[in-house]
Amino acid sequence: MRDSKRVVILGSTGSIGQQALEVCRWRGYRVVGLAAGRNLEALAGQIAEFGPEVVSADEPLRAELKHRFPGLSVLPTEEVAAHPAEVVVAAIPGLAGLPGVRAAVQAGRRVALANKESMVAAGPLLWEEARQSGAEILPVDSEHSALFQSLIGEPFQGVAELILTATGGPFLREPADLSRVTPAQALNHPRWKMGPKVTIDSSTLFNKGLEVLEAVQLFHLPIEQVKVTIHPQAYVHSLVRFQDGNLKAQLGPTDMRLPIQYALAYPERPPTPLRDLPIPERLEFFPPDPLRFPALTLAYEAGRMGGVAPTVLNAADEIAVKAFLGGRIGYLDIAGVLEKVLQQTPVLPLTWENILRSDAEARKRAEEWVRTRA
Repeated sequence: MRDSKRVVILGSTGSIGQQALEVCRWRGYRVVGLAAGRNLEALAGQIAEFGPEVVSADEPLRAELKHRFPGLSVLPTEEVAAHPAEVVVAAIPGLAGLPGVRAAVQAGRRVALANKESMVAAGPLLWEEARQSGAEILPVDSEHSALFQSLIGEPFQGVAELILTATGGPFLREPADLSRVTPAQALNHPRWKMGPKVTIDSSTLFNKGLEVLEAVQLFHLPIEQVKVTIHPQAYVHSLVRFQDGNLKAQLGPTDMRLPIQYALAYPERPPTPLRDLPIPERLEFFPPDPLRFPALTLAYEAGRMGGVAPTVLNAADEIAVKAFLGGRIGYLDIAGVLEKVLQQTPVLPLTWENILRSDAEARKRAEEWVRTRA
């Protein structure tokens, strides 16, 4: 059965964007806007298949897109995000995705949020603009989608804590000495195939730290009530512990098309081809080692500091991961960069201007610290 729902996808050539397009094929949704970066051929194929009304891409691609598709409206990402549609899938990675998210929220759209950095850096500001515009923000990350689904119909005051699960990545137990870890080893995630930035963040558990900070903003809970547990099988996405002691868990295979479709179709639950997948024979849960994963501890510290601290920490991580992948610093230096830059966080109120200023300054300081290690 086809659906006339209009969908815009920001980050359409990335992993989440491509899976969102597959969900649109399942449901027959009308893809009216696409925003991508530099992958010309992938974007051109999407344009040919879906015939969007508006498109955004990096500057070097725009002339070629107009040449291949005469009459195509090539616009800035913010204008694509605000184009008339029922749902905007926000999947541009990093803080670079924030302008598109903000534009979609200001336009009153439902935002299927796969860009955790936007909520980490600007959650209170986005919620305020959503209240004014009537926008919805629904999580797409599997852990946050699971929490959202588990909390439906539950009294909020009955929630004791939210528990996010993490596989532990490639370095859960070995090697004992992480100082000689190479980029190739860190990119060899035992379970997922992701982009290099997210894969490195998963190996340090910084990605889980961002998810903690995102959960704080999405569900309006103190950071002390958001926990992380290691669960190598990745079958339980998250748990909610209630004041009465009961636990509610969201189980299932980690296939991102499921939370993507949930956010697009909510509150409906149309069928998918992904039913009856196997259940693991054994499920393990244990706490993360703070000495092995200091980046997770630093994320909690930034959350307690508040203000622009999460923005500063995220910016430092983007610089540190890039430097590690480029061979300029060692693996353990990633957490070192985060700690040094976070210590210099200015005490500023959370405003759009301060987010941009703090992000730029943190990147500069991180780069300076990288140079001292190179």
